[in-house]
Amino acid sequence: MSDISKDLQIIGKNPVLEAIHDGKEIERVYLLQGTTGDFEKALRHLCRTKDIPMQIIPKERMFKVNRGNNQGVVAILPLVQYYKIEDVIAHCYENGKVPLILLLDSVTDVRNLGGIARSAVSYGVDAIVVPTTGSAPIQSDSVKASAGALLKIQICRVPSLVNTVEYLQESGLQVYATNLEARESIEEIDLKVPLAIIIGSEDDGVSPHLLRAANRKVKIPQLEAMESLNVSVATGIVLYEVFKQRR
Repeated sequence: MSDISKDLQIIGKNPVLEAIHDGKEIERVYLLQGTTGDFEKALRHLCRTKDIPMQIIPKERMFKVNRGNNQGVVAILPLVQYYKIEDVIAHCYENGKVPLILLLDSVTDVRNLGGIARSAVSYGVDAIVVPTTGSAPIQSDSVKASAGALLKIQICRVPSLVNTVEYLQESGLQVYATNLEARESIEEIDLKVPLAIIIGSEDDGVSPHLLRAANRKVKIPQLEAMESLNVSVATGIVLYEVFKQRR
């Protein structure tokens, strides 16, 4: 957290509250552990209603974020512009493009996020969708790991992946979830349709509620069944198969 530029910070109680009230795009809010009272209640309520991640951190970590007189609260501005998934889908259809959307479920490692972004840019993904909470932050480390790819692709941040899946299905997209237990292999199915692919975390895979919401569950064929491929590697394989079919 020490490499967060001061240009990307809003510090102090009133400036942070005003920025959120004004609808400014906020990546996350850091609040000093032990903060109580009306301010803490107001900030927590605002962050919840605006779907802004709020993290309670101890004094030593707050010092790494900002060493100045920050009054125990720092808001971090995003490195990237966030897009609305509705605008992305509309733009695809208006321009005669078959949508390809990537949804990341609980991918929390910045290096994996960076590697996924590199594959997404290479193979023509229209947008990466991440949840508001439970996802790797898009900060300098993840941008560095992506070799700048996170700055070249549309990122959508949503409060609910399940609701987003429902919206994509209503918009004519097939939603496929990657799953080790799936019966169908990624290379056996039609990937030329309007498509969204859900990628899960390396430890737990795609969440059960998202597996139930998906149209199909698919797996990557392997000679020898391993517990799982690295999530970034797996995403690259899946996206290359889409790219290959669509060519």
